[in-house]
Amino acid sequence: MLQMYNTLTKQKEKFKPLVPGTIKMYVCGPTVYNYIHIGNARSAVAFDTIRRYLEFRGFQVEYVSNFTDVDDKIIRASHEQQITPQQLADKYIAAFYEDTAALNIKRATLNPRVTKTMPEIIEFIQVLIDKGYAYQSAGDVYYRARHFKNYGQLSGQSVDELELGASERLNAIDEEKKEDPLDFALWKAAKPDEIFWQSPWGKGRPGWHIECSVMATKYLGETIDIHAGGQDLEFPHHENEIAQSEAETGKKFANYWLHNGFVTIGEDDVKMSKSLGNFVTVHDLLKKIDPQVLRFFMATTQYRRPIRYSQTNLREAAANLLKLKTAYHNATYRLKTAIDEPQSTACQELITQQQQKFTAAMDDDFNVQNAVMAIYELAKQLNIYVTLPKVSHQDLLSLQQTLVKLTAVLGIKLSDQTKDHDLTEQVEKLIAQRNQARQQQNFAQSDAIRDQLKAKGILLEDTPQGTRWKFANE
Repeated sequence: MLQMYNTLTKQKEKFKPLVPGTIKMYVCGPTVYNYIHIGNARSAVAFDTIRRYLEFRGFQVEYVSNFTDVDDKIIRASHEQQITPQQLADKYIAAFYEDTAALNIKRATLNPRVTKTMPEIIEFIQVLIDKGYAYQSAGDVYYRARHFKNYGQLSGQSVDELELGASERLNAIDEEKKEDPLDFALWKAAKPDEIFWQSPWGKGRPGWHIECSVMATKYLGETIDIHAGGQDLEFPHHENEIAQSEAETGKKFANYWLHNGFVTIGEDDVKMSKSLGNFVTVHDLLKKIDPQVLRFFMATTQYRRPIRYSQTNLREAAANLLKLKTAYHNATYRLKTAIDEPQSTACQELITQQQQKFTAAMDDDFNVQNAVMAIYELAKQLNIYVTLPKVSHQDLLSLQQTLVKLTAVLGIKLSDQTKDHDLTEQVEKLIAQRNQARQQQNFAQSDAIRDQLKAKGILLEDTPQGTRWKFANE
């Protein structure tokens, strides 16, 4: 039974889709004014892993994730770089696709952009005004937060607590424009030299919160299955999305709200963020480490838990990933000498047991930290099996394919066929040279070839079936 923790109800709930077999999922995407940092990537990896598991379970997932391509940060950065906001957004959207592709994050079904949704945003705001949920003020449009009876439910705060916080953040200009400190902007009047759109309320652009309400309902419908994003979006962003959407449609906005934990840095576990200046961009990090290591590092922590970014934790992830890749390549080598026998009962039982453990863990609010233990056990048993004097081709292939299938849920590729083919050719050529040297009793050359391969992380093992090579476990 698939269960997930619903931030709205503060408990795990049995998952029941609106339409059997189909899931409508919306994930808040980036504001594209810079390269994404690891904290941004954590959300993308977390919900890509969840998406992959839902598809593994047989669901068809309609996955929509937006780009905020106009806001104060984008306008400021475009002025600094002396390009248009559109050009800046295009630049960093392209970078986002490049970085996420390197991390093997699947493309969303759709990535809508705010600037391409402006007529729908204006229409949505007008409906809220007509219903009395919003009002005009000096070219701005604000939402009356108190008019929505459940305001504060998602973030677990009372209206009084929210009012106090809003009052402390309010400046003199906002105080004059707003009816209530809790009210938030749906439309902002344009400032001099800013990009703007024409609206019934004058020149301006949308507030941040309205964007996702409009794009989610436009592309997925008035009620969706899952809405997801980082913990920092619970309030005010997602709280305001609920208020806007449900006021406009009169229906429940999302049945399940999922929020991923932060990436922290340093001994004090400070949240990584651009505003604090303690961030590491994925663009820069991928120049130094294998993208699969970064993916594995983030994908193997349960999505609601924080992740501490450190070189030590990256090295641990690299070592664990190498063990899985070694098991895969060991099996590939051993398949050459496997015999043609039917699959054994013991092998099938092992596969079934580990798959059940994996599924049970992932069904429990996507508990990937327990699920990956089933993958490690499968790799361990595979490594033991390849050392037997006689192995079944069918057993070996089934074990290897199961390992590939389960690690794929984490977004990990155990094999790059082109690179593997080239490497195999190079290694086997050196092994042939070594065998010839040994036959000629040229042990100095034989040892030199062994050392040459060892330096590349490849170990040789002389077996009754011939010389076998494998990757070293670090």
